[in-house]
Amino acid sequence: MLIVGAGLAGTATAIRLLRFARRPLEVVLLEKRPDYRSAGVAYHREGNPWDHVFNIQAGRMSLFREDVLDFVRWANLEADRRDWPAQWAEHEFVEQGPAPRRIFQDYLIERLAEARREACPGVVLVEWDGEAVDMDVRPAGVDVTVCRLSASGFGTGPGAEPTLLSALSADHVVLATGLELREPPYAAEVLTHPSFVRNPFSEAGVRKLVTLPSEATVAVVGSVLSAYDSAGLLLRQGHTGRIHLISRTGTMFRTYPAGHEHGVLRLPCPRALLEPYRNREEFVARVRSEWEAACSTVAREHPGVHPSVIAERVAKAWEPYLPEVIERIPSAELRLLLDEFSTAIAAFRVGVVEYTMAVIERAMHPADGPVKLVVGAVERVTPVESSRLVVSVATAERRQSIEADLVVSHFGREWDYSRVGRPLWRNLLRKGIAVPHERTGRGLEVDAQGTLLGPDGEPVGPISAVGVPREGDELVRNGRTGAFAFNLASIKNQSIAVAARVVAELELREDGLAQDLAQFHGGAGDMEDAGRGGFEEAVLLEVRRLATRARRGRELLDSRVDACIRAMGGLPDLPALAKDAFRRDRLMRVVVNRAAVGRLTDVSVTPLQLRRQLGIADEPGTANAEDLRD
Repeated sequence: MLIVGAGLAGTATAIRLLRFARRPLEVVLLEKRPDYRSAGVAYHREGNPWDHVFNIQAGRMSLFREDVLDFVRWANLEADRRDWPAQWAEHEFVEQGPAPRRIFQDYLIERLAEARREACPGVVLVEWDGEAVDMDVRPAGVDVTVCRLSASGFGTGPGAEPTLLSALSADHVVLATGLELREPPYAAEVLTHPSFVRNPFSEAGVRKLVTLPSEATVAVVGSVLSAYDSAGLLLRQGHTGRIHLISRTGTMFRTYPAGHEHGVLRLPCPRALLEPYRNREEFVARVRSEWEAACSTVAREHPGVHPSVIAERVAKAWEPYLPEVIERIPSAELRLLLDEFSTAIAAFRVGVVEYTMAVIERAMHPADGPVKLVVGAVERVTPVESSRLVVSVATAERRQSIEADLVVSHFGREWDYSRVGRPLWRNLLRKGIAVPHERTGRGLEVDAQGTLLGPDGEPVGPISAVGVPREGDELVRNGRTGAFAFNLASIKNQSIAVAARVVAELELREDGLAQDLAQFHGGAGDMEDAGRGGFEEAVLLEVRRLATRARRGRELLDSRVDACIRAMGGLPDLPALAKDAFRRDRLMRVVVNRAAVGRLTDVSVTPLQLRRQLGIADEPGTANAEDLRD
């Protein structure tokens, strides 16, 4: 198994593979930037000073959906606080409170180390530094070309040193490559200027912010979540100079109320959105009408929901209906709608913790406060003789120029993979191994399990994706909007499903049953609905096995699942190929596993509700005591 990218998505998938594999398996976790390992751009220490906190509450940052408070418990009971500043070293983390983003890297490192220790014999993890630059699909798997780290760095850029290339053959590849940066066209003249910060989540970017004179003028391009990090960092260190938040839409995110808890409401389908699509203006009017009606319904019928999170509740409740709504929108129109309303959609879907927003709101509300929101589109950033920069902004009323000592760019996530410049994506698209998502222009074409699809719409081979490359598919298939199409919430579920599917397919291949799987799925697909005796018990046991961290507990549950499947006896509705006991039991195990994965990844309930529904024990990382008895 090769996982390309060892950030959040790659680490989460590696942990699930190490847990799920019951036979010898080598998991190679490849990362081109060692400082991004178990972190990625969002959480690595050098790019996240202590004042950068999670946008959402600490209680929603567990890596495991079936153990929602795992991160909070780790932070309070397991984290090594010896090098933490006093503010956090003495802090008791709570479910609804903040937590510094940089400690998430330590959390992921420790959970990966635990998964490695508790893996079955022969299941090993190899951490490799290097960049995947090309792939070829072969009948037996995937050949991957890797650029290894040389003495002078990686040899993939203009004027680079000679490369050190290695060949890797994998039975399956998971692409967990994370966010791709877009080069902002307005900054072409200043990309290397010392007063321009292209990546504020880099060590160099943070250094410029923390060493900036307190009276300096700053222009932050963007007014969404990442922009708040830069503005908040400056304000907390006593910045008194003007901070311009420049936003095309002027959208500001909501602050979560004290004691806020994640919740899921069930609301009726917005039927007006299922009418034929006519034009953008008419459709937006229908959305607005249905949206206002849904928000009024929540306010009236759910008085316990705080007004500031009603929008989030409605956006979540609409997710099951959005795929059918999106089907009616032509692709070109869908792309334009996403471009125009992406920021508003993101703001409806998630809020920000009070720790981050309070300092910004206090600095905005006085007329002479240091933070000013500028609504308009940035047209150009140009240098002037004083080593300052001038930002030209087109507002609704006029064009204005903002002269700043430092310009921080928070525009720049590239979601169109046809424009990504990295060698890997150029090569995969050129060969038809990867195809940009046709409906949305965001991410790649994948099937329901995350397998890459080629130009003909068929799987290209044993290559899966987790995280950002699945953004467009998550939107049109599952109705996931905003960052929820690719953030931790989606990665949790995708890592479970991809790891379980890969392990099952490798085991079937080893048993010589790979060709039987499709036919078997067709014959056994209704088994869960039929409630056949023993099946439900096997599924619940398998759920607990997948959710158990300790190897001994998984092994005991594994034997109980097998015993339950053997006890099912003859299954007349299965195809003839599954009549013999060995084939029947092996393939039944796949169906049980598939049903268990479906239960674990059910987003129609909150993680706490899910845990109660599945009967998972209160004690973390273990199965129920009765499930461990001989």
